[in-house]
Amino acid sequence: MGTDTGENDRPATVADVRELATAMPDVVVGGDDVRPGFAVKGKTFVFFRGPRKDAADPETGEPYTDVIAFHVESEADKQALVQDESTPFFTTPHWNGYRAVLLLARDIGRLSRSELAEIVQDAWLARAPKRAAAAWRATSAD
Repeated sequence: MGTDTGENDRPATVADVRELATAMPDVVVGGDDVRPGFAVKGKTFVFFRGPRKDAADPETGEPYTDVIAFHVESEADKQALVQDESTPFFTTPHWNGYRAVLLLARDIGRLSRSELAEIVQDAWLARAPKRAAAAWRATSAD
């Protein structure tokens, strides 16, 4: 991640999602400025989702307008993130069987930039072709 621990230890921001996602190889940005999606070789790994009734404020019933979805490698990874109360990640029944975790943009600051970087990189690795993932791992291990 580099030696600037101050930058990596600061609270993550929504702008960091775009910066980190587009720093990965072969990323294509889709969607729009409000709800972008980031894909590698046609497979989306992070995207900003529009309001849907399956993810709503439990007190008001209003659909969340700021959901970000991150692909994960496995169901075990998904459960580890959503069951860890120290993380802001969650899921809904709509996402059963889908390897992704959700995050409200308003809660992104509960993660450090380095934690967000790991989530984005893991999402990319989960969706990238095997050769591309192996090549990235080899060059980022330095």
